[in-house]
Amino acid sequence: MSRSQETYNKKEVRIKKEKKRKAKAEKRAKKSTDNKKSSFDDMIAYVDEFGKITSTPPDPLKKTVVIAENIELKITKNDPASAPDFVRKGIVTFFNDSKGFGFIRDLQSNQSIFVHANNLLDQIKENNVVVFEIGKGPKGSTALKVKLFKEEPKA
Repeated sequence: MSRSQETYNKKEVRIKKEKKRKAKAEKRAKKSTDNKKSSFDDMIAYVDEFGKITSTPPDPLKKTVVIAENIELKITKNDPASAPDFVRKGIVTFFNDSKGFGFIRDLQSNQSIFVHANNLLDQIKENNVVVFEIGKGPKGSTALKVKLFKEEPKA
């Protein structure tokens, strides 16, 4: 007679699978014998006046009536005077002509803003007062449309 091809490990795995299969079948049979159907009312959740989810329906005595005509909807016009000023003034703290980049210290917020030679309208050097716009660059805020600040003569 020849020996069985089934090793100890294979036998253990087969026994575990059979146990799982039997447990699943028992669970299925138990579920079908309960015959408890879940209703739609069991699945509903309510939100109370404080925004918390509950299983109890809201109290109809606490219900408030809102008249649609009393709701005011209006569109506000954008006032150009209240629009933020995107043109900023600053001082060039560092600029490297050979590499083509530098930094400007914004006089309004005192933050250091990167500037690249491609965004220059005038030639700049260190300690120049410049006017620029702030834009979004690949690594943060960048100065755009940079030009020298020239005060208009007062009449």
